[in-house]
Order: sequence, then C-alpha cells, then structure tokens
Amino acid sequence: MRTKISLRRDPPAGRAQLLVARTAIGLVGTAIGIVWGRLFDPSSGRRRRAMIRDRTAAYFRRGGRKVGRLGSYARGFAKRAAHLREEPKDYDDATLVDKIKSEIFRPADVPKGQININVQNGLVQLRGEIPQPELIEELEAQVRRIHGVRDVENLLHPPP
Repeated sequence: MRTKISLRRDPPAGRAQLLVARTAIGLVGTAIGIVWGRLFDPSSGRRRRAMIRDRTAAYFRRGGRKVGRLGSYARGFAKRAAHLREEPKDYDDATLVDKIKSEIFRPADVPKGQININVQNGLVQLRGEIPQPELIEELEAQVRRIHGVRDVENLLHPPP
C-alpha cells in the first residue's frame, strides 16, 4: 500500500482571504509610498522632516513638563497630609489674643465690637453681650480648639 505525500505546508487559502491579504498589503505599501514621497520630496521634504523632528521634540518636552508638574502636585499633597494638624506652640498672650480674634471673628454674623478678649498665661476670658444665645457656646468651643489656649472663662451673655 502506497501513501501519497503532499509537499504543501499550508492548505490553500480561500479566494476571499487571499483578496483581503493582497488588498491590505497594497494599502500598507501605498501609505508607505506616500509618506516616503512626502518626506523625501526634493522641494519640500527637508522642511517636512524638520517639522516632524521639531514637533516630536516639543511633544516629549511638554510631556516632561507635565510629569514635573504632577510631581510637584504630589509633593504638595504629601506636605498637606503631613501637616493636617497644627503642631502645638507656646504663644505669648498678645499673639494668642490676635490668633483668637482672627479665628472667631471670621464669620460675618459675629458682633466684633461687642466681645472683649483677655489672655493671661493661656487662660482666656471672653466678655461681652451677644444677641444670639447659641453663638455664645459656639464661640467658646472655637476658642478651646485654638492651640495655646489652656482654659476658657466664658463671661458672654445675651442682652437683658
């Protein structure tokens, strides 16, 4: 019994597959030819090559700057995360009065001219007349949260 040996390695491709492959190769070759012709054109090829070189270099320079900005943003976020809480400091009495005033007088509804603040060795005395009773406790709580304040004596009162 004799066996027939075929020397073909691949089975024959269908006509449709062969047509698609030849078309793809033709399109790629055409595109390469067009690019080659534009880049090595005797009249404008040198200018086009210089533009491509310059634009490519500018693209990578801009990318490097963007990466640098991202790095500086990341450093800023890291610093802010490390300093979320203010470190305790020892303030003298005059500085502590200024710090308390800047903290509690920020909102517009706080009557600035009706509150007196005295500080002696970290002990804060709040004196004055405030029209809103709920604001009295809120101001005391704000002053207690300020670093350097040891205790608060609240003598604020609503009008009679």
